[in-house]
Amino acid sequence: MDKSIKPIINHITDFLDWLDIEKGLSNKSQENYSRFLKKFCEWLKKNNLKLLLPHQLTPEHIFKYKTFLARQTLKQGGQPLKRTTQNYYLIALRSLLTYFADKDIISLPADKIKLAKRDKERTVSFLSLDQLNKLFDGPNIKTTTGLRDRAILEVLFSTGLRVAELVALDRQQIKLDAREKELEIGIIGKGGYSRTIYISQRALEWLKRYLEGCDPDQRPLFVNYKGKGSGGRLTTRSIERLVKKYVIMAGLPINTSPHTLRHSFATDLLVKGADLRVVQEFLGHRNIVTTQIYTHVTRPQLREIHQKLHSGSADQPL
Repeated sequence: MDKSIKPIINHITDFLDWLDIEKGLSNKSQENYSRFLKKFCEWLKKNNLKLLLPHQLTPEHIFKYKTFLARQTLKQGGQPLKRTTQNYYLIALRSLLTYFADKDIISLPADKIKLAKRDKERTVSFLSLDQLNKLFDGPNIKTTTGLRDRAILEVLFSTGLRVAELVALDRQQIKLDAREKELEIGIIGKGGYSRTIYISQRALEWLKRYLEGCDPDQRPLFVNYKGKGSGGRLTTRSIERLVKKYVIMAGLPINTSPHTLRHSFATDLLVKGADLRVVQEFLGHRNIVTTQIYTHVTRPQLREIHQKLHSGSADQPL
């Protein structure tokens, strides 16, 4: 059967297999592509285009889909999708067209899909040390779950880990040594790139307290204690939910998320004088441009430091 006569919707499964076999993308990346393309499939069905073939896709279809994305709003708050988020959906569709080209299936060239112009300046949110302490004080450390949650919060801030990287940690990676004041761990991060992370003495102490009550044979570092998944590895969604729980308890900004702790980690390093390249290495950014978003955050602090330490007055002693 000629693959080109299959509707676009029916190509998605083969496309995901191609991402796995030909491109070597992780399961998480494949899930993201599947989720982003689901939106396009829903749009096709809504517009009576579910039988649209690859060669029938036109620039007009793309324009209408981009318009549809631009007018989408978030389920919570009714805010429009950010341009960055819109681009995720477009990148997934562009990758599908690249797949068509690779399989000699006639369709639009991938470069016909232009991404939405990015917002002028990306901003990041972070917590002050006082806010972090309020967050850390949230878990009830008299319970096993509370000790686990406290250890999670401390490790997120201590390492700057992404949530997916945190949940992937195994217990065997934590080599507890009373003589060590911090722990150095090698991980495989986003995109399959390896890097070293460092767990501070404070975070390490909470990890030790948590692990004292754990099954010594458990493989995941952080496990679930509730429901059918009890004893299994915590999911990224579980981490997001537990952070949100303590954010509300501490009265912190409602948009605070696990990624806010990553931002707080990077901001804290820069404010204390760390070089941008060092922060890039800690965060596992492949491009220094990604790390440069934090310079906008630290500018006010740097200005205060300059005013305090260097008045510029001629009558000051050299």
